[in-house]
Order: sequence, then structure tokens, then C-alpha cells
Amino acid sequence: MKQLKILVGCEESQAVTKAFRALGHEAYSCDLLPCSGGHPEWHFKKDIFEVINSEKWDVGIFFPPCTDLAVSGARHFERKIADGSQGKSIDFFMQLVNSEIPKICIENPIGIMSGKYRKPDQIVQPWQFGDKAQKSTCLWLKGLPKLQHTKIVEKGEFFEFTSAKGAKKRMPMWYYQALKDAKTPEQRRTLRSKTFQGIADAMAQQWTKPEEQTTLF
Repeated sequence: MKQLKILVGCEESQAVTKAFRALGHEAYSCDLLPCSGGHPEWHFKKDIFEVINSEKWDVGIFFPPCTDLAVSGARHFERKIADGSQGKSIDFFMQLVNSEIPKICIENPIGIMSGKYRKPDQIVQPWQFGDKAQKSTCLWLKGLPKLQHTKIVEKGEFFEFTSAKGAKKRMPMWYYQALKDAKTPEQRRTLRSKTFQGIADAMAQQWTKPEEQTTLF
């Protein structure tokens, strides 16, 4: 098996990085935050584009910040458009799209990039890969095949509540726990953006096969 050089951008948890490393590939995480995955020797704590342009990469897997892009924050869009933060997030996303790496995956929740750019190649859920949880995850792919489901399980528990306006609502229990455990907005974003292990393992196992079929932008 050919050893691939893989850059996992905007990933402090190193979940995806470690999944590729477990298969013998030279994978590195990159984030402005220090890594929490236990392997700083595999982590670039610097600007992602500096790292992209400094070396030749076989695969780039990127998790750009979704705070200004996800539909879950739509009530704040007017302010984010006005102050320019949404425009900067769109530009960052598109810079990753246009990176000169032959194989690219960009991950984000359901949001405005389906209209600002194009619809994702696929939307996956953790429960399709062995984790009992629901989290709609969009993948835009270049030179990589769509992920094949590995293990269909239950969708997991949900937390039910009543909104301030009296409406009955519910959210995945993992997400509720993340909100409960977070002490700051930064911690909330980090916990909310976690990559489930089943999806990370599927990326590593399926995207390193030499016989893979490609899907182009």
C-alpha cells in the first residue's frame, strides 16, 4: 500500500488524523488551536494556507468553521452579512475548494454553501457508520468517492424540551450534552464540531484504496 501524505485542516481533535495514521499514512492535523488529540508532533498550529502551500499533499480533508454558514444560525445572518464575517467565511471555504491538492473533502453542516457554491456530493449521518447519533454532515468531494455506509444503527436518543415561545422541540442527546458541558462559546463550538469515530474510520479506510473511483468538482 502506498503511503499517502494527508492534511486534515481545521481539526484540533485529531480524530481523522489518527484514523489515517492507524493505517500507516503520514497524516497531519492543522488548526490555530493547540491539538487535543494527544499528538502535537502531528499537528501544525498555524494558518492552513501556509501549510497547504509549503508542501505537496496527496489528500486534503477540511473542516472549515461553520458558525457563519450553518442554517442553525440563520437568525444571526443579517448581522453577519453586515459586519462582513459571513463573507470572510465564504471566502475561506472557497479558498479550500480551490486548493491545489488532487483529492479534497470539505465538510460542513447544512448551510448556505449549497447555494453560494453548489450542493454537496453527499450528506452523511453518524448512525450510518456505527455511532448512535444524528448529525447531518455535508461532504463536497474532489477526486474522492462518496463514503459507503459501514454499519447502520439506531439514530440515538433525543432531548425534548419546550422553547421560550411554548413550542415543543428536540435535539440529539449528544448535542444537548455538548451545550451542557461547554463553559464558553469557544468550547461549545469545539464540542459541536466533533467528528464521530465511525465517519473518521470510513474516510481513512475508503479513501486510501488504490482502486477508488473519483467524483470531481
